[in-house]
Amino acid sequence: MTQLDRRHFLGSGLFAAAAATIITPEMALAGASPAGWSLAVADVDADVPEEILRLVDGKVPADCNVTLYRNGPAKFRRGTGASGHWFDGDGLVRKFRIGNGRASLSARFVDTPKRRLETKLDAIVQPGFGSSRRDGAIVNGPDDTNAANTSVLMSGGELLALWEAGSPAVLDPETLETKGFKTFRRDLKQMPFLAHPRVEPDGTVWNLGGNGKSTFVWKLNPVGSLAKAQILETGRASYFHDFTATARHLVIVLQPWVQEGFKFPLSTAMAWKPELGTRILVVDKDDLSKKRVFELPAFSFFHLADGWEESDGTIRFDGCLEENPTFGQIAASALLRGEYIKAPSPMLTQIVLYPDGRADTNTTRISGEFPATDRRRAGQSRRFTTHVAGYRQTPFPHAIATWDWDKGRDDKHDFGSHQLVEEFLFVPTGSGERDGWLIGTTLNLKERRTELHLLNAGRISDGPLATWRASLPLPLTFHGTIA
Repeated sequence: MTQLDRRHFLGSGLFAAAAATIITPEMALAGASPAGWSLAVADVDADVPEEILRLVDGKVPADCNVTLYRNGPAKFRRGTGASGHWFDGDGLVRKFRIGNGRASLSARFVDTPKRRLETKLDAIVQPGFGSSRRDGAIVNGPDDTNAANTSVLMSGGELLALWEAGSPAVLDPETLETKGFKTFRRDLKQMPFLAHPRVEPDGTVWNLGGNGKSTFVWKLNPVGSLAKAQILETGRASYFHDFTATARHLVIVLQPWVQEGFKFPLSTAMAWKPELGTRILVVDKDDLSKKRVFELPAFSFFHLADGWEESDGTIRFDGCLEENPTFGQIAASALLRGEYIKAPSPMLTQIVLYPDGRADTNTTRISGEFPATDRRRAGQSRRFTTHVAGYRQTPFPHAIATWDWDKGRDDKHDFGSHQLVEEFLFVPTGSGERDGWLIGTTLNLKERRTELHLLNAGRISDGPLATWRASLPLPLTFHGTIA
């Protein structure tokens, strides 16, 4: 299927079967959990009005003027029911603003049809990645189940709240008010738009939207308008939450966690088949019909970092690779019941694709997730990858680090076992790859408060330059962006 046929692309997949799929709802609630980390998956019942954060340590750099947006699920339970998976809670977008020597926080739920329906019914009814369809559900298309809870993107002056299988939701960057779902072209309404677009240094956006053995390829101009919309055959119905890109190519990693049918919860429709190995598809950005395929032993993954291409055509990129998808299959669901199911640790690993068709992996043997890089170098060679670290027999990390691929070592700061660390992003202040700050958030379990931190990107082990504390704890987010 190479011609654009939105009806067939959507109708042949998951949402066509959703209306007839009935699975017994999960009844266990995390509210009764004694787990010390249960705040990470606790409910927020209302929007958070703007508040000035309290500076509890350090000094604010005089020239620091940045906004950090973060998105993550924050409402999992209604009535006597609960979401069946961490990935299915309602999206709450947070806005952290540093400027004029102080920091502020506000947060607002994305106003989706899912949230409006479930608020009205006081019940969790809409299906999702790990949630069943329940009495009262309305599923006529992807955006009826869209939780808008995974990431955010600034494009063309708009703040977009991203999910995985439906449209971006448009938010006001100042007030976080929801303006509705984004339709780039009438015939593309509700086409899937992944939560991990790749943004070139000039602001051009590339993104995918998977469905079975096909994926939809998006290209947006720097001003946010549609430049390209095309269906690409991948040859395997792999689940992929992320992809990467070089200056010239899209790189799609097809793990052997494959979709075998069309039903909710989505996670139950997929099977782990390691005997298939992992396949990597390299596609020419200018001509999507030009494809190369590389093969590697089986691994699973959620997140990749930007890639680049060397002068001889060798492609390098890194990601956080797992032995199998236990976390996505069962462990992330258990979190909402207050249970910790140990899954294989994601290991920071570089993947190398050679011009002669060979592929190889170079592992750091460092457990880490949420790889982040200098956005100015997207598609260009680089030396560093920032990642969360410090998993000490808990579901969540406690440290932030930057791996130096040249020297083979981490520069790391451990916040302590009482802190749950979220993704940190790089804010440039100079031309060098580490000339800047890292900005990110933690959940302080001891203080029961969310904290905002600013670190020197070149001296992470020194700890935060400044730390601010909110008046309340917010559950953990997934991804964010800076503006």
